[in-house]
Amino acid sequence: MAVKITPGMLLRAYSVGLFPMAESADHPSLHWIEPERRGVFPLDHFHVPRSLAKQVRRRDFEIRVDTAFDAVIRACAEARPERASTWINSTICSLYNELFSLGFCHSVECWKDGELVGGLYGVSIGAAFFGESMFSRESGASKVALVHLVARMKAGGYQLLDAQFVNPHLKQFGCVEMAQEDYKVLLENALQVEADFTQFRGDANPDLVLAAAGFPLSRE
Repeated sequence: MAVKITPGMLLRAYSVGLFPMAESADHPSLHWIEPERRGVFPLDHFHVPRSLAKQVRRRDFEIRVDTAFDAVIRACAEARPERASTWINSTICSLYNELFSLGFCHSVECWKDGELVGGLYGVSIGAAFFGESMFSRESGASKVALVHLVARMKAGGYQLLDAQFVNPHLKQFGCVEMAQEDYKVLLENALQVEADFTQFRGDANPDLVLAAAGFPLSRE
């Protein structure tokens, strides 16, 4: 008989370097993942491309935080032209909604004309944020959400932004790969510190966002 995963079990798994995935959005079961190589964003070296900084400045989107968590995770679970199926099934949606209700999950959302057009979500424990997934229905929306997430993390005293895996898309922002044993040292240190996801109040001010994310405003 399969063991039912609880929110408490999920938090304990993250604290030792594990996270769950489903085979597909339609597959009912989950399995635990512990990559030998882990993707991490060094917060002090997060890179904002100049074109993205310009988009943040244009304020193409209204940024909201934690106002539509369920809608964000379900949008991340949707099939896309470049990806016929995702690893987010109904069990994951339910579990992470429970974590959200307990204050351990957050979403950063991009809105345009009253519609949710992009965003991301993840798990927050101590001073570690475990990025889970992101989506875009408008060009650049998930990238803008990522910049706002990093600004929020740095302002709130976070030490670790876990990307799980590295891919070419994430490398452009400074994502690096490290051995799991090195990752666990960073994780253990981050879990011993309290961070505040709500500390940042500057989402409506592009210059504050870019400065907090580490973009040198003198470049433009």
